[in-house]
Amino acid sequence: MKKLVKEIKDKTINELEKQIVLSVEEIAKLKLSEKSTPVKDSNSIAKKRKHLAVLLTVLSEKKEVESLQNKKV
Repeated sequence: MKKLVKEIKDKTINELEKQIVLSVEEIAKLKLSEKSTPVKDSNSIAKKRKHLAVLLTVLSEKKEVESLQNKKV
C-alpha cells in the first residue's frame, strides 16, 4: 500500500481527477456485473473502494497544499 501511495503522490491533480472518474465508473460496473453473475474475487469492490479513498485523500492534500502556496504568493 505504501508503494501505491508513493506512485499516486507523484501524479498531477489532473491525472488524479481522471483516475478518480475511471475508478468510480469501474466500481459501478463491478456492482452491476456482481448482480448478474457472481465474481470470483468477492472482495474486489472493497479493494477498488479503498483505492478510490486513497486517490481522493491524495487529491485533497494536493489541493490544500496548492491553495496554501497561492495564499503565500
